[in-house]
Amino acid sequence: MVSFYNCKSTKVIAASGEASSKLTAKQLIKAHTKNEVDFKTLQAKTKIDITQGEKTKGITFNLRIKKDEVIWLSAPLGLARMMITPNKVQFYNKTDNTYFDGDYKLLSDFVGFELDFEKVQNILMGQAIYNLKEKPHTIDVQENSYVLEPKNQDVLLELFYLMNASHFKLDSLQLAQSVKRRFLQVDYKSYQGVEKNIIPKEIKIIAVEDTEEALVDMEIKSVTLNGDVRFPFRIPSGYTEIELK
Repeated sequence: MVSFYNCKSTKVIAASGEASSKLTAKQLIKAHTKNEVDFKTLQAKTKIDITQGEKTKGITFNLRIKKDEVIWLSAPLGLARMMITPNKVQFYNKTDNTYFDGDYKLLSDFVGFELDFEKVQNILMGQAIYNLKEKPHTIDVQENSYVLEPKNQDVLLELFYLMNASHFKLDSLQLAQSVKRRFLQVDYKSYQGVEKNIIPKEIKIIAVEDTEEALVDMEIKSVTLNGDVRFPFRIPSGYTEIELK
């Protein structure tokens, strides 16, 4: 069962389902795919806190998405702005006059794993980052979550999905590269109901490489779907380009 509480159009979801050992991997994949967010555009306020070492930076962004085409983030007064498309990642920061205009290496280096547009969009929407129908999977139950993993795990990249027993969205995504001592975990702490869709509300990302760790806490709120959206973006002249090593 999935119960909704709070009023207005956005409702926090209280999950009360119980995982069943009788559910097959194919049934779980079908249920997870069925609950993919159905939208053309999305607008929201997104609070992001980034912790690296002893430093934490937090700011609230305007988030806009045109499904499968654009993800756009803008800080208040346009002080920083990021635009992600299937082909490139662009970013500028007015506080230090820097910019980036390139491929997904910027985001991939931050989390330690190769990303593309579809993976980023799926992470934001609580969906599996790979096509679950391409490979056979096995299913298990742990602490009332369904654990889904490829039947034949890649020796270089282990992958686990923990799925909610109520609405079959992700409870957690876990990727590990033991040889390179890399680990990425995305935990979905809560979900919200918006126009019959189930959308993440609180997301925690943990990225570890060797002894370095980065934490990202996100809160997505004030979500509206299928409105008219614009994606203004222009890198100011005279800014210094961020060069990746």
